[in-house]
Amino acid sequence: MSLDRLPPGLFGSGNGANADPLANAASQQSTQDSSQDSTQDSTQHPPLDGQGSVQVQLDPSIQIGKAKVFAVYGKGGIGKSTTSSNLSVAFSKLGKRVVQIGCDPKHDSTFTLTKSLVPTVIDVLETVNFHPEELRLDDFVFEGYNGVMCVEAGGPPAGTGCGGYVVGQTVKLLKQHHLLDDTDVVIFDVLGDVVCGGFAAPLQHADRAVIVTANDFDSIFAMNRIASAILAKAKNYKVRLAGVIANRSDQTDEIDRFNAAVGLKTLAHLPNLDIIRRSRLKKSTLFELDSTPELEAAKQQYMNLAQALWDGVDPLCVSPMKDRDLFDFLGFD
Repeated sequence: MSLDRLPPGLFGSGNGANADPLANAASQQSTQDSSQDSTQDSTQHPPLDGQGSVQVQLDPSIQIGKAKVFAVYGKGGIGKSTTSSNLSVAFSKLGKRVVQIGCDPKHDSTFTLTKSLVPTVIDVLETVNFHPEELRLDDFVFEGYNGVMCVEAGGPPAGTGCGGYVVGQTVKLLKQHHLLDDTDVVIFDVLGDVVCGGFAAPLQHADRAVIVTANDFDSIFAMNRIASAILAKAKNYKVRLAGVIANRSDQTDEIDRFNAAVGLKTLAHLPNLDIIRRSRLKKSTLFELDSTPELEAAKQQYMNLAQALWDGVDPLCVSPMKDRDLFDFLGFD
């Protein structure tokens, strides 16, 4: 789908051509790319999201439907699963029907919601020799805390496949079993750093993407790369960048400086609290733990974030840096 055919005002407010600056920027880049290769037959070859790589193309007929879809990205180990699970619960506390889809071979995205490592979609497909028609919904969907429905896509055997296939098969199964028909919110919790089109595939389903980061070089480096991936996907899909969740960081000076330089903004700030770290050790979301002032403040951050995302966050027009420029900007020596 081209950007000029996207429904206006999908999530946020705005008027006219300037309502979605990211779409305008992506459209301009897409036009430039097209002019460089005018011989390409777009009826036979879908437009590419970027150059110099094999592109992962999901089945365009498989659409999630009416649910609002959010993709959570960030550096490996930054706390995406903790963030995603607590955000899912916050949406459920708002009365929304939520599905969380873990997209990581580690398959621990929903661990605090279900209190266990549930079988992955790839695991259960293997048990039926990859005949999906033999599966039941409860073979791969598990109810977690406060009614959040949990799915772990899993991943292909190491070095042998593509995460994009796993994402596509998961969404296809959920559609075939009608789980998404009455779902309000879908959250994709996606494998760390975006370095290939496979694990960028959830962006082809998402309405908004959020980036989890900490106040350090590696996290911001990953955030810059992820922003580039979202901009690339925005050329051909409806996904737009919503903003940043500052996590495990008492200070946010470097995040704030980077945000100002590239056009990002912070949606929520979770300081480096021991109670958050211990929540995973206790196999619990923050909403299940004994109340403390710190805990209540963290829970309120998630509730505010869920409400803001549900109400609609205007898309950001970002200008990611080149790697070398980012090294210079952050003072790396």
